[in-house]
Amino acid sequence: MDTLRESFRYGTSPLTSPSLSPPYNAYLFGSHISKSLSPLLHGILFRSLGLSWKFHLVQTTDKGKFLDKVNSSETIGVSITMPNKVTFGLLLEDFTDAAQVIGAVNTSFVRLDSTGKRRYIGTNTDCVGIREVIVQYDSTAVATSKGKPAMVVGGGGAARSAVYALWKWFSPSEIYIVNRLKSEVDDIVKHFTAAMPGIQLRYVADIAIAQSILAPSIIVSTIPDYPPSEPGEILCWQICEKIFGKVEKGLLVDMCYMPSPGTRLVKAANKAGWRTILGTEVLVRVCVAQQVLWTERLPNQQGVSEAIAAITQPQSAAKL
Repeated sequence: MDTLRESFRYGTSPLTSPSLSPPYNAYLFGSHISKSLSPLLHGILFRSLGLSWKFHLVQTTDKGKFLDKVNSSETIGVSITMPNKVTFGLLLEDFTDAAQVIGAVNTSFVRLDSTGKRRYIGTNTDCVGIREVIVQYDSTAVATSKGKPAMVVGGGGAARSAVYALWKWFSPSEIYIVNRLKSEVDDIVKHFTAAMPGIQLRYVADIAIAQSILAPSIIVSTIPDYPPSEPGEILCWQICEKIFGKVEKGLLVDMCYMPSPGTRLVKAANKAGWRTILGTEVLVRVCVAQQVLWTERLPNQQGVSEAIAAITQPQSAAKL
């Protein structure tokens, strides 16, 4: 509940009814979200808490439409996905430390200032989802990963959330970064060296480096599940295979779940003897982290289990 406790640094609760009975609304703003799993998951989680709140999709990049919904007294929170994470995030009134360090907003929640005015706070719950899915899978992970290397595959916004989560909560000796473009890795290294002083990041640029380094205890992959075709993509795949082939085995968290959570990377890791966590489970934990901020309640574990079960069945491709 540290996420909720820290949220009150930005103001007091907007929830005035002990029963939380008002029909509050939450929204997802983004492009190409018609098949999003968020309404399903949030609906299950709301009902598990006895709430009649609703979750809606708003497929738009229009800042005016975003502000219209956010400024409604019936809006309790919003989720923001691509391509709005930066542009819509800038419209909010304050940001949590996580959002500032990561440089991207995927969630907004409401708090009241000293005069009772609503304030819209931007945060990043992707990093919380990564943390929670790992510790729920292995309660010893924080202790056993301390002082050992970790690894992130990818170079986009989700990769930055993974770097933040691993360094902040799992205390690795260093974080390897595997990515098809060196320029993206350079940007990540530059950004986090300034934002998280003392962080140790290493670009794994080729097979020789992959061969020489220690096996990471945790890997978080953030890349799409497409067959590698470009030279950089092929090299990334070969590096991952080399890492999986090391004697020491660890845990792979694959954030990708399209078109299926059983990605090529998950299958390769399983075959090599690694433990794996699917992207759908990360997605549920991200939604739970959002709901903690909106409902100000601990997650209902039965509801979490129901949400996970609901998306382990074959689903159409979806995007959070």
